[in-house]
Amino acid sequence: MKLGVFTVLYQSLPFEAMLDKLQSMGVEAVEIGTGNYPGTNHCNPEELLNNPEKLRAFKQAITSRGLIISALSCHGNPLHPNPEIAAAAHQTWRNTVLLAEQLGVAVINLFSGCPGDQPGAKAPNWVTCSWPPEYLEVLSWQWDEVVLPYWKREAEFAEMHGVHKIAFEMHPGFVVYNPETLLKLREHAGPSIGANFDPSHLIWQGIDPVEAIKELGKEGAIFHFHAKDTYLDKANISRNGMLDTKHYSDILNRSWTFRSVGYGQDKKRWKDMVSALRAVGYDYVISIEHEDMLASVDEGLGKAISLLKDVMFTEQTADMWWA
Repeated sequence: MKLGVFTVLYQSLPFEAMLDKLQSMGVEAVEIGTGNYPGTNHCNPEELLNNPEKLRAFKQAITSRGLIISALSCHGNPLHPNPEIAAAAHQTWRNTVLLAEQLGVAVINLFSGCPGDQPGAKAPNWVTCSWPPEYLEVLSWQWDEVVLPYWKREAEFAEMHGVHKIAFEMHPGFVVYNPETLLKLREHAGPSIGANFDPSHLIWQGIDPVEAIKELGKEGAIFHFHAKDTYLDKANISRNGMLDTKHYSDILNRSWTFRSVGYGQDKKRWKDMVSALRAVGYDYVISIEHEDMLASVDEGLGKAISLLKDVMFTEQTADMWWA
């Protein structure tokens, strides 16, 4: 396994300064945003695709520092009912595929998106319950008329350009938010559909990340891994449950909060996750995503790097001489 970082946490730094900083911290891989929610501060696909010299310099800046690109990330909502928002997210996704082809990057990280509740809707509608019955009607329309046709087509487009790992982050608010919905999309759109496995979003839904790793790992459906943690406030959960729409800054009153690695789940839990990844054959990048209101970027990232270096396996397994 290699230790990586999702570079949006240092988006205020120039590209090469960001690479120097991460290299000095012992990072081996970078996950780079290419637009939509991650922005284009470190990578603008349109600029690179239209300028071979800039593309060469971009690649050289990374490889000369002994780093690899673990994934290109373009999280957005190409299924948004607003045609302009959907079109922009779609174009970013397609440009990211073309850039991945040029860079030889195997993985693209993204969201599945979420449609509205009917043609002509103005906002996405994430269905979370099955009654009254019109919610199930909405859900069926979303999957049958929007989600599956779109991602079947886009999986074919990605395959045509050598991208065989479309890694969806299972994120509430979008139609793929847990292992079941990911595997449903994979069943219909093909084996190029898999997970950018981020335990933080699963933890607050009540999903055991170790069990989810085993479930998806059996299908060979884990393509990338985000190291991000979640703290569960048991007192607030006991009063209001897990669903929480209060702003992330309202930490004292929220049911859950994103934290630096080790400040939500303990070290033993992270050892269990890393061990489960190895058990299912995942031997790629652990990419740190820092979103912690209680820690500076440098300190939060530094603590995450320290903990993960201590729990990750970096050598090949030995022969089972004892059995």
